[in-house]
Amino acid sequence: MRIETPFGPAWAAINEGGALTAFNFRQPGNDIGESAEVASQLKEFFAGTRREFDLAMAPDGTDFQKRVWAELLKIPFGETISYGELARRIGDPMASRAVGHANSRNPIALIVPCHRVIGANGTLTGYAGGLELKERLLNWERSFVQPRLFG
Repeated sequence: MRIETPFGPAWAAINEGGALTAFNFRQPGNDIGESAEVASQLKEFFAGTRREFDLAMAPDGTDFQKRVWAELLKIPFGETISYGELARRIGDPMASRAVGHANSRNPIALIVPCHRVIGANGTLTGYAGGLELKERLLNWERSFVQPRLFG
């Protein structure tokens, strides 16, 4: 199903059970059906009124990839972590490259927020939708987050 976003068209794929199996900005998915709930939550997200998704998802991947993707869901809206930190969070601190590979295979981009993972030095690295889109998504999210004041 095609969805218009502030970042251009995106495509969502829904399986027979109504679970989201893919979302991306690059190419149409092989969807079986439409989902009013997916469309509604994406509309809320792009309006800035939703920060987390509550959708049935059924991504296809290895057990390791699914562990990485589950951890991605814990990264707060508007925040970033490094690949190394993500590897530590899944209990495998030496697996930052494998984590990067799992991120590149994430079939449910944005909703499973792989764009929130950056290089250890703060640089943007790797994003299937391109680094320009990754930067735009991060800047857009940050525009909705109040800065934290210390003191």
